[in-house]
Amino acid sequence: MTKLWAKFAAQIFDVQMKKQDLIFVLAIVAFFIPFFTIDRVYDFYTTFNHDHPFIISFIKFALLSTLGEVIGLRIRKGKYSEPGFGILPRAIVWGILGVGIKIAFIIFAAGAPNILAVLGLAFPTAKPSDILNQNFFETFSGLQLLTAFTVSVTMNTFFAPVFMTIHKITDTHILENGGTLRGFFSPIAFGRIMQNMNWKVQWDFVFKKTIPLFWYPAHTITFLLPSEYRILFAALLGIVLGVLLSIASIKSRDA
Repeated sequence: MTKLWAKFAAQIFDVQMKKQDLIFVLAIVAFFIPFFTIDRVYDFYTTFNHDHPFIISFIKFALLSTLGEVIGLRIRKGKYSEPGFGILPRAIVWGILGVGIKIAFIIFAAGAPNILAVLGLAFPTAKPSDILNQNFFETFSGLQLLTAFTVSVTMNTFFAPVFMTIHKITDTHILENGGTLRGFFSPIAFGRIMQNMNWKVQWDFVFKKTIPLFWYPAHTITFLLPSEYRILFAALLGIVLGVLLSIASIKSRDA
């Protein structure tokens, strides 16, 4: 594992800043600045986010998680795209997965806190689910942290492995079909792809290391945030996921 991180770090530092990187960064900054500087844009975002949670989840993940994969490709191969990479199919997959993540957030945020209630850990004045919806910036308690951690652990233990496996299957399908939209909408050979997956890497790195060491604490932070910010923060974590996928790709190649 140490050798893998060393190799990945070497690849990062070996990537030289180019004109395309400056344009890439400036484009990202230009896209996000209006949300922080123009009140009408921010108000539209907050209203749309409240009224259309599944649509906004699709958009957030389609943009941010695909951005993470693009950055991962830049780190891994020195370019933001290549023939067969399939940015648009990847964005569609991430959008659909984003809706699934939103549904998982609703289910586990409502259900997981009941584990604490059954154990008798709720304060008499509030249920754990009520504690979860408190504003972190206004109040913080050990029960709030425990509730967020409980949601994160249950969601990432039961939902994340299925989510990660589906993503790996769709990623393989996109690459096998040359990154084209027509190929993407062709039938997915689930059985064959699953049979040929590198399950050693999937288990030893993706499941056994990233879930407890990164996703448990990362989504604990997510569920400490006010509910309106959780999906946005989770989508931003998609950028980190792009880096993790790059590490997994290097590990699979060297296995």
